[in-house]
Parts: sequence; structure tokens; C-alpha cells
Amino acid sequence: MAKTTKKSGGAKRIAKGDRERIAKKDPAKKPAKKLAKKAQPKALKVAKKRGVRITAEALVQRPPPPLAIGASSAVLDRLWAVVDGRRHADPEVSHSARLLSRGTAKVAQKFGEEAVECLIEATLGNPDGVVAESADVLYHLLVLWVDAGIRPEEVWMELQRREGISGIAEKASRVRQLPMAVGLKTSKIP
Repeated sequence: MAKTTKKSGGAKRIAKGDRERIAKKDPAKKPAKKLAKKAQPKALKVAKKRGVRITAEALVQRPPPPLAIGASSAVLDRLWAVVDGRRHADPEVSHSARLLSRGTAKVAQKFGEEAVECLIEATLGNPDGVVAESADVLYHLLVLWVDAGIRPEEVWMELQRREGISGIAEKASRVRQLPMAVGLKTSKIP
């Protein structure tokens, strides 16, 4: 067993002789210093400046929990999966289940309320409020999708289809299609 000594901040180090002994026993296990230089050169440099020794165990990257991966749009897919999974949960325990159990009209109403609150924060010039209300809007939009049976991939594909198309041209094409779709023989709205 390798000797370890405690350093400030709770970090452990492996004695130099032990690192070499571990590497000789199992060639796949390289000394911590070599592994650190290869795997995380910046982390090693910072640690060296602070006088902290890095062990091989400290460099092993563990996958983060599903909802802690970091700030990215993937959180929407994960949140949708959570809301979808709560569709049949106990409404006394889950807010999503409670909203979904109240029906489409209530789900749509809540989405509208959150959108209005976001607009109010924007008109007040409150960026922090817009961020907070935007998160609420996105959550309630995902609840609306779950209620309607819409998967996020469907929306992502539609956005991808529109990518590179002028917003003005795309909107104009929808306006022309609407009268035709309802049976009018003109592309102009009366």
C-alpha cells in the first residue's frame, strides 16, 4: 500500500519511491506526475504554483451527475425527460404532474403567464429578472410539449430546417400558405 501524507486543502500525495514502485508493478499505472503532465497540464501547473501535489487518483475524471453537466442547451432535453417522466407521477408530490393533471388549458395558461412575466421584466430593463423568467418560460414550454406529445427533437429539426433562411422570407411563406390551407383560392389574406 502506498504511503500518503495529507497536504493543506485535503489533497493527498504519493511518496516518490511509492510512485515508482506502483509503476513497476503495473506498467499501465504511470506515476502521478507523468499522468498529470499528459492528462491535465494546466491543472498541474496551477497545483505546482500553489505547492500542492497531485495524485493519479485525483486526476481520474468521474462523469458528473446528469443534471450537473454544465450550462448548455442539453439541459432542455434533460428537463423534458424529467417532465415526461413525471407525467403519471403523484400530483401531490410533483409540480409537473400537478400541472399536467389539470389539463391542456391550465398548462397553456401557465405558459402564457410566465411569458407575460418575462415580457414585463424585459420592459423594466431587468436582465436578472429576464433570466429567471426565461427559465420559467422554458420549463412551462416543455410542460406544454409533454402535454401535446411533442418531443424536443421535433422542434430542433424544425429549427434546423429554418436555419439559413431569412426570417422575413420564412414568415412570408407561412402567411401565403394559411389562406390556401383553409380552402381560399388566394394567397392573400382577406
